[in-house]
Amino acid sequence: MRERYSQPLARDAMAYVLAGGRGSRLLELTDRRAKPAVYFGGVSRIVDFALSNAINSGIRRIGVATQYKAHSLIRHMQRAWNFMRPERNESFDILPASQRVSESQWYEGTADAVYQNIDIIQSHAPKYMIILAGDHVYKMDYELMLRQHVESGADVTVGCLVVPRMEATGFGVMHVDKTDRITAFVEKPADPPGIPGNESMALASMGIYVFNTDFLFDQLRRDAADPESKRDFGGDIIPWIVKNSKAQAHRFTDSCIRAADEIEEYWRDVGTLDAYFEANLDLTDVVPKLNLYDRDWPIWTDQVVAAPAKFVHDEEGRRGHAISSLISQDCIVSGALAQKSLLFTGVKMGSYSSVEEGVILPYCNIGRGARLKKVILDSGVRIPEGLVVGEDPELDAKRFRRSEKGVCLITKPMIEKLDL
Repeated sequence: MRERYSQPLARDAMAYVLAGGRGSRLLELTDRRAKPAVYFGGVSRIVDFALSNAINSGIRRIGVATQYKAHSLIRHMQRAWNFMRPERNESFDILPASQRVSESQWYEGTADAVYQNIDIIQSHAPKYMIILAGDHVYKMDYELMLRQHVESGADVTVGCLVVPRMEATGFGVMHVDKTDRITAFVEKPADPPGIPGNESMALASMGIYVFNTDFLFDQLRRDAADPESKRDFGGDIIPWIVKNSKAQAHRFTDSCIRAADEIEEYWRDVGTLDAYFEANLDLTDVVPKLNLYDRDWPIWTDQVVAAPAKFVHDEEGRRGHAISSLISQDCIVSGALAQKSLLFTGVKMGSYSSVEEGVILPYCNIGRGARLKKVILDSGVRIPEGLVVGEDPELDAKRFRRSEKGVCLITKPMIEKLDL
């Protein structure tokens, strides 16, 4: 069990989730939705992880800033996260970019997405602000990070991952002293600084920041007045604080949540098709690296009212069954095989069809006799009878989006263009 304090700091904190990004590396998967709204794990959306961490940490005031193609994301949050009650001093604010500062200005960066809503944050009067990225998959107790922030007397505390040094070139990287005080912060360095005493590893930013609210407001106003700023936390706010105030690193290992059978700290940026595919398929392992069955730290989401999954037919060659797979509500596997796959809500598989290593998003229909391997099907896709994917790389690349590792993303427009 995690340690509890008599007066949790989370009661005085507000979580502010930055969920406005497209996630362009997911290609057509984010043509209709922002990256935080992308489906994950059979029943959830990516944004549910940051929001669930906040709720499970004891935070009851939450704001979510949205921008790029936000309808799907906003609709999901209205359905899944409408249980907060003002009479219990709880709040859940959805904050779309709405030209609140000027008629020509949307959110210009991550820092600006907070700055433009200072008045809304002030109405809740939080003592601490936790700034979160809404597009990562992980389980973390923010109360423990808050506790370190207060005890260290830091002006900002930055959540960080310990990663092999040369794998940190795509992150904001921290140089720290022996007390983990940040002495330099650089974005995507070609030669990342190592950790004192362990030079082969580096501290990479998770995009999680804890501030005292008043100090954060001062920094946002200062940054907004700087014409040279890009209005970004990692590019502007944090480097300035490192040089002029006290910035402290908080290691993910100190606050990650692991169920009894989870052997490693799990954090994933599912920002590419291959990373997204692999993180989903990780969940089909006998002992998955990320345990979604942990009742002590549930991942909250929209609970669809639907019938249970159903498997029908039991004939040789036409047997409805699944092996090492996650099958969600309202799925019908009719004389078909799902192997090492995730079937999200409402998927239908016709007789004699098969899916091996598939991430099948909600309400897809796989026609009779189709054979699919290493695929991601976008929601609502209808696979024609007899279609074969995953056996002819050149043909797959002509028809669909094929990743570096051979994963095929299939969307409705791609199916409509097929000449069958």
